[in-house]
Amino acid sequence: MTEGKALKVRVTFAIILIGVVLMFTAVVTDHWAVLSPKVEEYNATCEMAHFGLWRICIKRIFMKENETDKEQGCGPISLPGEHNCSYFTHFVSGESTEIFEVSTQREYSISAAAIAIFSVVFSIIGTIIVLLSFRKKMDYLLRPASMFYTFSGLCIIVSVEVMRQSVKKMVDSDDTAWIEYYYSWSFVCACTSFVLLFLCGVALLIISLPRMPRNPWETCMDAEPEH
Repeated sequence: MTEGKALKVRVTFAIILIGVVLMFTAVVTDHWAVLSPKVEEYNATCEMAHFGLWRICIKRIFMKENETDKEQGCGPISLPGEHNCSYFTHFVSGESTEIFEVSTQREYSISAAAIAIFSVVFSIIGTIIVLLSFRKKMDYLLRPASMFYTFSGLCIIVSVEVMRQSVKKMVDSDDTAWIEYYYSWSFVCACTSFVLLFLCGVALLIISLPRMPRNPWETCMDAEPEH
């Protein structure tokens, strides 16, 4: 591998690692979406929820009169209140949590988590292969590594879309009390990781390809061998 090519690989790999860190952060944190119910009365508590792939956190907020408009729902979640987090019970006992009591929502939750696990596995495999490629005459490993990173990015964006559909259906359903929602910083981390992993995976593939002939009469066999 030439010095110029090695520099490009290292820069691309550094950006990929940022994407991997963002992807791991999104997978393990609980701020994908925030749900808010309608405020029925003032000077009483209401419950907001924020959740990720594995856990849901309920925050009980005491709503004072004139603190917010009832039409805007409970919150904002930055207000002080009692905070309680628990893992989704369908991951530990085969049952459902109250927020995911509809079987469709449980299926969405399990699917999003499973696809995210594939993204994690692909990124780990890709990182191991890239590290091996830095050994002498093993730069051909960059091509499969780039594919693993691309697949990792595609998996995390599919997980994002499954989660997005899940949240939308929960808010639109008559079986839930949620009237408002917004996506939080874990969701942003997942989307950003997709962009970095996918684009840099493609870039790594392009960098790893053999140099094309410089002149029309130069064939690939005549090109300088890669070291």
